[in-house]
Amino acid sequence: MSAARPWVLHVDLDQFIAAVEVLRNPELAGRPVIVGGRGDPTERAVVSTASYEARRFGVGSGMPLRIAARKIPDAVILPVDAPAYLAASDEVMTTLRAQPGAVVQVLGWDEAFVGVKTEDPEGYARRLQQAVLERTRLHCSIGIGDTLVRAKIATGFGKPRGVFRLTAENWREVMGDRPTKELWGVGSKVSKRLALLGIHTVAELAAAEPALLTGEFGPKMGLWYRQLGRGDGATVVDDTPWVPRGHSKETTFQADIVDPSEVERAARALLDQVLDEVATDDRPVVGLGLKVRYAPFVTKTFTKKIPATADRDAVIERALELVAKIEPGRPIRLLGVRAEMAMPGDAREGHTPTRSGW
Repeated sequence: MSAARPWVLHVDLDQFIAAVEVLRNPELAGRPVIVGGRGDPTERAVVSTASYEARRFGVGSGMPLRIAARKIPDAVILPVDAPAYLAASDEVMTTLRAQPGAVVQVLGWDEAFVGVKTEDPEGYARRLQQAVLERTRLHCSIGIGDTLVRAKIATGFGKPRGVFRLTAENWREVMGDRPTKELWGVGSKVSKRLALLGIHTVAELAAAEPALLTGEFGPKMGLWYRQLGRGDGATVVDDTPWVPRGHSKETTFQADIVDPSEVERAARALLDQVLDEVATDDRPVVGLGLKVRYAPFVTKTFTKKIPATADRDAVIERALELVAKIEPGRPIRLLGVRAEMAMPGDAREGHTPTRSGW
């Protein structure tokens, strides 16, 4: 038997939101289930998740609900029930933390990294799957890796309900010929920019000249993308409690709004919600963002840094300066606002915020 060594496991719940809905309504099992908005495809909303049966028809997260309903006329469309999903997620994470020697880093409702020292990572993963299933009746897939990146990517090869190991030993064999957009952290926009540099595959990215990448993406991101191409990176799971960088809210209007006073009222209402959440964190605001989606579907984002302040009125005044940038007379279908906060340990007030989650 081989000696115990550290491993990273990435646990990803299979079709999580849809699975929770099926548990609550067993008669939905085997049917195409779509969850989004208030469950009404005549309203403006997007798909939050789709069951595997619905995905076979090309329905996926982020798709307008009306289009999803058109693709599957007999689909069951349900409203989002965040409290139910959060409760189910908490049960799963509690189960993960109860496993022998487990260090758990939560990534979201439906996924987490688990760090463990074992001589049999596949066996540990199977026992973990069984523990989650017995406690929550939810299935999960698990990726095993020697880095967080490899474990995260490995999960995709194990879905659904499976286990897959991806390490330095088989990285090139499994990932080398795949397109760069299949890497965690490389989306379609970045992959297109890489293609313009003659980099199409993971292997080509791993072998790319650092100067080529830093020239395109900058010294930090360029080297990071090259590291992703090799599957390298952090090897230790960090269970330090997550601290939010900021809070944001957005709303989609069922009918486009145009009148400036109506736009301002909507922005102020969102700001009130965001600043209520900021107040619970007791950290000053250092940056603001405004997201505007004009009809039919053109999105603009405005951001600005501000001197660190906890003065609610001052934040609102600066946020309204962003609202003033909205093009007058142009119909708006969505508004979103975001407040970035100073992080614990920031060296100075006015610390430059990271890019928002938008």
